[in-house]
Amino acid sequence: MKHRTTRVLWGIMVGVALAGAVAAQETTPAMLAAANKEGKVVWYTAVDVKVAEAIAEAFRADYPDIKIEVERSGSERVFQRIGQEMQAGIKNVDIVNSSDASHFVYWKQLKLLAQHTPPDVARFPAQFKDPDGYFATWRATLNVMGYNTKLVDAKDAPTGYLDLLVPKWKGKLVKAHPNYSGTSLTGTYAVVKVLGWDFYDKLAKQGVQQLQSTTAPPKTIANGERAVMVDGNEYNMFIEIDAKSPVKIIYPKEGTPFVASPTAIFADAPHPNAARVLQNFLYTTKVQQLAVSKGGTRSVHPDVKDPPGRTPLADIKLLPDDPVGMLPQVAEIKRRYTAIFGN
Repeated sequence: MKHRTTRVLWGIMVGVALAGAVAAQETTPAMLAAANKEGKVVWYTAVDVKVAEAIAEAFRADYPDIKIEVERSGSERVFQRIGQEMQAGIKNVDIVNSSDASHFVYWKQLKLLAQHTPPDVARFPAQFKDPDGYFATWRATLNVMGYNTKLVDAKDAPTGYLDLLVPKWKGKLVKAHPNYSGTSLTGTYAVVKVLGWDFYDKLAKQGVQQLQSTTAPPKTIANGERAVMVDGNEYNMFIEIDAKSPVKIIYPKEGTPFVASPTAIFADAPHPNAARVLQNFLYTTKVQQLAVSKGGTRSVHPDVKDPPGRTPLADIKLLPDDPVGMLPQVAEIKRRYTAIFGN
């Protein structure tokens, strides 16, 4: 299993290349002085609002002269908003984080991103960073299944996607929608490659409650509104578990979608120096460990450790994300999914 997973991880991110490493860009006194003069940085992110605010609070503590504004939404809504702003000539966003890694492939192709490599990213494995220095995996998560332990006995819990199609789960399932969530979109693409659209055709007959973000289903099973989660962020499940909610994670036997979530700076960022200061900050060991320990995300930083009790990635059968392969199919995935489940 570990050998298989290692091979999968090496194929996860776009842009594995033999090109030379892009030089890291430190937060120099000159950069910080210019950032303080700009006085502001705007961060669009798809991470759970509690995690985003915790990181923003840490940034304010370290850089009190730079006001950070956090705009949180689902990845597909973030992408849509940025596109609308660009069409209108509005320059508001400095840094973007999305759980749909194909967004970064698209923005890079259009030459909309600025080259910047944080010092810590220079130490990341090659598959988790763009070879030209335009983006890197800031966080990662798994798109997992799960259940409420008060409503479902462990011996009766599903172990994979196909188990959800039996009659006893009708009206008891919840999942996110790929029109809103990049994690769900990435997961849908991965699952379709394994099980085909026929799986979703059958799943739709189970009366699945559709929510928007993959941050929502873990909360829905935690409060007992639904018994079983078809998909949701692993990190939100960790948050619920740490809060003693009656939930348990399921890593589907067919494979669990791995979702890389990069960040990047826009070439037309209105606060370019503050953007670089924040980008460097986001990839530090301190912030990466904060996101993992307090926010439940996964990190590819070599110095960050998973808290005790979390299943190592090497022990999980993973379905890799494929931003380059998914990009030309995004519209069709959303169209077909909506035709099956509705908006």
